[in-house]
Amino acid sequence: MSIFDFLSGQFIDVIEWTDDTRDTMVWRFERHGNEIKYGAKLTVREGQTAVFVHEGQMADVFTPGLYMLETNNMPIMTTLQHWSHGFKSPFKSEIYFVSTNRFTDLKWGTKNPIMLRDPDFGPTRIRAYGTYTVKVRNAGAFMTEIVGTDGEFTTDEVTFQIRNIIVQEFSRVIGSCGIPVLDMAGNTHDLGKMMADAISGTIAQYGLELPELYIENISLPPAVEEALDKRTSMGVIGDLHKYTQFQAAESMRAAADNPGGGEAAAGMGLGMGMAMANQMAGAMNSGVQGGPQQQPQQPQAAAPPPPPPVEHVWHIAENGQTKGPFSRATMGQMATRGELTRETYVWTQGQDGWKRAEDVAELAQLFTVMPPPPPPGA
Repeated sequence: MSIFDFLSGQFIDVIEWTDDTRDTMVWRFERHGNEIKYGAKLTVREGQTAVFVHEGQMADVFTPGLYMLETNNMPIMTTLQHWSHGFKSPFKSEIYFVSTNRFTDLKWGTKNPIMLRDPDFGPTRIRAYGTYTVKVRNAGAFMTEIVGTDGEFTTDEVTFQIRNIIVQEFSRVIGSCGIPVLDMAGNTHDLGKMMADAISGTIAQYGLELPELYIENISLPPAVEEALDKRTSMGVIGDLHKYTQFQAAESMRAAADNPGGGEAAAGMGLGMGMAMANQMAGAMNSGVQGGPQQQPQQPQAAAPPPPPPVEHVWHIAENGQTKGPFSRATMGQMATRGELTRETYVWTQGQDGWKRAEDVAELAQLFTVMPPPPPPGA
C-alpha cells in the first residue's frame, strides 16, 4: 500500500447515521481520531439534525439534506478555526446526530395519591397513569442543556425528569379544574390537552416539546371504590322492599323444586315435623278422659292480641308540590270540602308511583258515600 493510500485512509469522507433502535435520541459519529476530509459528504436524513461541536463549542447545525463540508456551508466552523478562503485541509470536529422524530408510548403515572377536594365526595385521593409523546424541537438547546458529551443518549435518560414534570402539572391542573371525580372519565381528552400545553412550556427550555399526552385511567382509593360499587348496586336493585320479596319468593321456589335434598329442604322438613308432633300431642291430651294416668292440664297463657293495623297516610301532588302526610279521615274531610277530587294524584308508602285518587280502592270510597238528606226545616 502506498503512502498516499495510507494517508487517504486516515480521512473521513462520508458522514451519515442510520438508526433502528427506536429509543436513541442522540448519537455521536465515531471518527476514531481520524480527521474529516475537506469537502466530505454529510447526509442528514428526514427526522435527523446534525450538530458540529468543535473544541467544546457548539458550531454549525445541519437540517435534513446532502451537504459538502466546505467553508461556504460551515460559517461557524470557519469563524472558530479562522479558515481562509482557500482552506482545503482536513479538520477535526465532533459530530452529533439528533433524532427529531416522535418518541411514542412513553409511560407516566402518579407514584403517590394526589389530594383534592371533590364536590361529591369531599376531600379524597386519586391516582392516574397514561402515555405521552416527546420529540426534540431545538437540537442545539437539547445538546447544551441535557446531552452534554454523552455519545449515545436514549429516552430512558430523560423520561424520568419528564415524568416528574407531568405529575407536577397533573396535580396542579386536576386540583384547580373543578371537575368532579365521577366526570373526569368524560373529560380526559381536555385534561390531557391542558396538561400537554402546560408541560410544553416547561420543557421547551430543554429543547423538547410534548405533542401528545393521554390519560388512560383515573382511580379512587380501594375503600372509596368499594363504597361506590355498593351505591351503584343499590341503584340497580331499586326498591329494596320489592327486592326482598323477590328474594324470598325465589328461595321458596328453589325449595319446592328440590323437596328431597339440601339443607334448606331438611330444615323445612324438620320444622314441619315438629309442628305436626305438637298438634298430635295436643289432640291426644284432649281425647283422653279420666283414668289414673290423666294429668291435670295446665292453663295456657292467652295469646297476645295482634298489633293494630297500620293506618296509611297519604301525600298529595298539587301545582308541582307535595303536601302531606294526611290521614284517611283528613282525606275524607278534604273530599267533602272539594279540596280532594277524583283526579287528584296521591301516594302512600308501598304504592308503585303516583295514582289518581279514584284509582286507589281505599280512597275511591270517599267519593261514593253520599250524606243523608238534611232534616226537614233545616
